[in-house]
Order: sequence, then structure tokens, then C-alpha cells
Amino acid sequence: MTSPPYVSGHGLLDGRTAVITAAAGAGIGGATARRFLEEGARVVLGDRHARRLTESTAALVEEFGAGRVASLPCDVTVEDQVGALLALAEERHGRLDIVVNNAGLGGTADLVEMTDAQWDAVLDTTLNGTFRCTRGALRRMKAAGRGGVIVNNASVVGWRAQRGQAHYAAAKAGVMALTRCAAVEAADHGVRVNAVAPSLAMHPHLVKVTTPELLAELTEREAFGRYAEPWEIATVITFLACDYASYMTGETVSVSSQRA
Repeated sequence: MTSPPYVSGHGLLDGRTAVITAAAGAGIGGATARRFLEEGARVVLGDRHARRLTESTAALVEEFGAGRVASLPCDVTVEDQVGALLALAEERHGRLDIVVNNAGLGGTADLVEMTDAQWDAVLDTTLNGTFRCTRGALRRMKAAGRGGVIVNNASVVGWRAQRGQAHYAAAKAGVMALTRCAAVEAADHGVRVNAVAPSLAMHPHLVKVTTPELLAELTEREAFGRYAEPWEIATVITFLACDYASYMTGETVSVSSQRA
């Protein structure tokens, strides 16, 4: 089955400022940045790959203008870099309305062969990084008193077992639990916290770290017989970030066509 036509913007995020982590390149973060810009937002992009971030930023600036796009290298495992990224949004635009925690790290290893270093690397980026960014965002949104939105990137693997994914599954299940608990606390300050759980969204990085056999197997599980385009995940993130989702918080939305 072929992918559907791209959906045009409708101004759903006019005037808002969003920070998006792991936003360089052609993955979900990059697609979310583009979608947010098409919906009228200003974006501040973070990524630990400085060269890719520079290239992605330049392309978006050329299309949407320098006044709406800024970026800063950010490794979400480093607290000072997280703080600097969030601060840049307020310095450039005077406010922070939306934070999308997209940064994550995967890998494949059976549990009996998995090293502490492999486990720690995945957990520190995928779960602890989401914690650091959520904590920093909530502190700033609470102080500003304007409310806000946080959207975390989880995964269906947080619900379902998959061989070789113990570290990644544990981290993504943790992101879901973090989302629920943060939402209860954030509600007092008018901040909504939700998550998306994609199944299979194809992008160049996934191809590099996944075998063709596994990609074929994962694609076969999808009811549509194809993987999702990154922009299809980005549209759901946009929904959660905009006022159409004003009564949703603490939820994890599956963006998947996997058979039950």
C-alpha cells in the first residue's frame, strides 16, 4: 500500500514557540519541526549531531525564515545543554509553549549478552533524557504562568515484547509512566503532558541500526502492509500540541497499524 498524500497546515500553532529534541535529519523530530512551522509555530531545534543540525536548520531557515527557526547542539544526557536549549526559546521569543521530547537511543541485544554500558546508554538518553527535558520545561512553564504542552515520544514496544529490545522497551515503558505522573503534577500549572507510541516509522537512522530481515518482519506486522512516514507521526504530535487536545493529559496515543 502506498503512503497517503501529505496533509497541509491549518495554522494550529500560530504564535507559539516549540522546542524539539533530536530534530536534525529526516526522522520524526525533523518531520515534527517542519509540521510545526507549517502550522505557524516558531521552533528551536536541538540535536547532539552538530553538523546534521546545522544543515537541517539552514534548510528550514531558507524555507520559513530566520525569525522562526533557531537551533543549538544538545545532548539530552547533559543537564547544562538541556537548560541552554530551553533558555534559547525564551531568549529568542520570550516564551516557551511546547516541548517535544523526541530524543531516544535504540539497539538490539539479547538480555543475556547485554552489557551494563548498553543498558545504561539507552536508558540515559531515552528515559533520563526525557526526564531532564520534562523537568526543565515544567520549571519554566510553571514560572511563566501561561500553561504549556509537553509531548513525549514513546513506542509500542513499551507495551509489547520484542526480542533484543529489553533496554529500549524498559526505557519507553518508563517514558509512558513518566508521562502519566508528570501530567498529574503539571495540571496544577495548566500544562498538559502526553505521549505518542509509534510502531514503525521509517527513516535513514533506523535503516542503519536495523537488519533488512527485521525491518521486513516489522513491516509485515502492520495492517496497512507498510511502515509509517515520519510526518504521519508528526501530525499526531501536532494534534496533542494544539488546542484540539485541550482535555487530554497523561495519555499515550498509539500511532500504529499493528495487528492486535
